[in-house]
Amino acid sequence: MNTKLSYDIIGLTLFAGVILFGVPALFSYDGFELNTFSRYLSLAIVSMALALSWGTTGLLNLGQAATFGMGSYAMAMHLKLKASGDGLPDFMGWNNVETLPLIWGPFQSLTFTLLAGLLIPAAVGGLIAIFMFRARIAGVFVAIITLAFLVAFQLLVIEQQGLTGGQNGLTGLAQLVLFGWKIDIYSVSFYYMVGGCLMAALIFGLYLTHSKFGLVLRAIREDAERTRYFGYNVANYQTVIFCISAGLAGWAGMLYALVLEFASPTYMSVSFSLAIVIWCAVGGRESVLAAAVGAILVNLAEGRLSDVFVEGWHMILGVMFLVVVMFMPRGIYGLLVDAGRALRRKPASTKEALPFDTPLNPKQES
Repeated sequence: MNTKLSYDIIGLTLFAGVILFGVPALFSYDGFELNTFSRYLSLAIVSMALALSWGTTGLLNLGQAATFGMGSYAMAMHLKLKASGDGLPDFMGWNNVETLPLIWGPFQSLTFTLLAGLLIPAAVGGLIAIFMFRARIAGVFVAIITLAFLVAFQLLVIEQQGLTGGQNGLTGLAQLVLFGWKIDIYSVSFYYMVGGCLMAALIFGLYLTHSKFGLVLRAIREDAERTRYFGYNVANYQTVIFCISAGLAGWAGMLYALVLEFASPTYMSVSFSLAIVIWCAVGGRESVLAAAVGAILVNLAEGRLSDVFVEGWHMILGVMFLVVVMFMPRGIYGLLVDAGRALRRKPASTKEALPFDTPLNPKQES
């Protein structure tokens, strides 16, 4: 077992201990706090999903909020139909829609809803990826294309009021019934469900990054042309990781709709998508675990600062981000990695004091 994998397993174990035991022990009596932390955990999933495409593969997706919104609307459509019973959702009547649109029909099934919340975002991400990567689009152009898609998709959702509720989104949702269990979003059991989803996503993400597949992705990040020279189909690898990242974002979106009990076009806004990038950068985009921690810490700080500094918390948060960008460009994860390398250096009395993983012979790098 390599050193990095060992550290990731230790980190995941400590993180799981805090999330699955520490938080419920502190807030088991307070349903509102548990619901708030459930929101943080669902956002941690979309942050670690971005780390897979951005940190591992070097593909900055500024449209991650679009696939997140697809997942949230899939779950909200199912719950809205349950709340409406045999009738039409209320907003359709306001928009003179007389029959249930065909696109809504399948969402009466929970199985279809869960699959759609994962597969539709993954399929959309795959289509965009095929368009970009077969044309060998890279770098900042990936960010521009995904951002343009995000803006266009949000406008489409807002304009289709009869299908999506328009600017108001989908509200007045029923409680989710899962295998006969009527979920209370303020309960400890719901918190454990969201926490379990996050742990499953992190284990999956760590497995990917430490597999041969992850090794090829990191090679693509460092030098796509050289990786292509070694016989790997770079476009296929980029497309697959884009699909996986989009599917995980859809999963996070479904959980987020459950936590907040509504779905809104604001989930697909540019500001929300940039916020995901910030969470990932603060934690450290090179690690899925660090990206998840970054999302939780930033949202926790945002919530606490907004309570104390009603007017000036945005400025305080902005200063924090500037400090991270200027002094910790690799985020908290990079800071910890650099500290670990410093501790592993040879004593100053030896002939050379180099990091553990630095080759003694510079020619070995070629």
